[in-house]
Amino acid sequence: MRALRIAVIGHLRHPITRPFMGGMEAHTWHLVRGLQARGHEVVLFASGDSDPGLPLHPVIPRHYDLDYPWHDFRGTQRLNALLSVWHEAMMRDILAGGFDIIHNNGLHALPLQTAAWQRVAMLTSLHVPPFHTLRKAVQDCVAPWSLVTACTGRHLADYWPAPPPQAHVQSNGIDLADWPFRAAGNGQAVWAGRITPNKGPHLAIAAARLAGIPLTLFGAIEDESYFRDQIRPVLSGGIRYAGHLESHDLAQQIGRASVALFTPLWDEPFGLAAIEAMACGLPVAAIRNGAVDEVIGEAGAYAAPDAPDLARALAQAIARAVKIPRHIPRARVERLFSLDRMLDGYQALYHDAMAGRAANAA
Repeated sequence: MRALRIAVIGHLRHPITRPFMGGMEAHTWHLVRGLQARGHEVVLFASGDSDPGLPLHPVIPRHYDLDYPWHDFRGTQRLNALLSVWHEAMMRDILAGGFDIIHNNGLHALPLQTAAWQRVAMLTSLHVPPFHTLRKAVQDCVAPWSLVTACTGRHLADYWPAPPPQAHVQSNGIDLADWPFRAAGNGQAVWAGRITPNKGPHLAIAAARLAGIPLTLFGAIEDESYFRDQIRPVLSGGIRYAGHLESHDLAQQIGRASVALFTPLWDEPFGLAAIEAMACGLPVAAIRNGAVDEVIGEAGAYAAPDAPDLARALAQAIARAVKIPRHIPRARVERLFSLDRMLDGYQALYHDAMAGRAANAA
């Protein structure tokens, strides 16, 4: 494919910078860097406190969670009005920027609506389960020039029971060099992710205690009261919290362990933390919610989310997972979830969206 001029839209809640707050931020950062490495001209539309090494066009001076915390302002008229103003200004700048394609990595409906109205080539990558306004925008606005990807088949089916031809599955990918394989572990468990109730670190702790295995948790504390009331009091006897680390340091810590715990208590669309651990060679003990087993596959053991005693079921999954040879998780990531495979898929869809726009113009 010839070099393209690409606008990438990031979610404005958090900065697109290391250490990443979550999977969406990591995905956007690697997407921009990967496209640049392939010779494309990329402009990232995101908060102004994102990584200054990225080709950044600031939409707002700093990420909005600092001034409008999600847990206090989510769904409020005040935040919704601001998001509309910010995205309207963003889309004006993008439409004036002479881009070949827009890669929409955000959660607001306006970019989808603009692409539909203005007949501009766009690829929207979905990262979260459907909520009303996003589902409606996605379903109403897909077109031959405005394509959509979900990160798993289960995720796509949540948006459409019978997906249209403009909707595709494109798995997330990671840079394998960032997550080096280790042939042996130290007999301990790890958990990584945002410290918030729907990520289930409290269940990881309970299961590790039942399994008799030390556990280290890593990640940003998103819900301070949850950490204070349910996590900090049980950090003892081999259970510890080691902070929010840069990906290089996190990979070194994760790679030493023998098993990763993955404990979503929501309809998990993918599971980036799981494939990062798998790349290091860790089998995964997981709660089977959403697309978890579609992603982890033969590299894991599972607890049913409706188990009468979920912590005990997860402890039993730990005992099964540690027996999985470490080359199996690594091989699965190499086969299905590399950054190059993801970028290849996106580039093919860019071509399809631009061809759809050209055919419509003709």
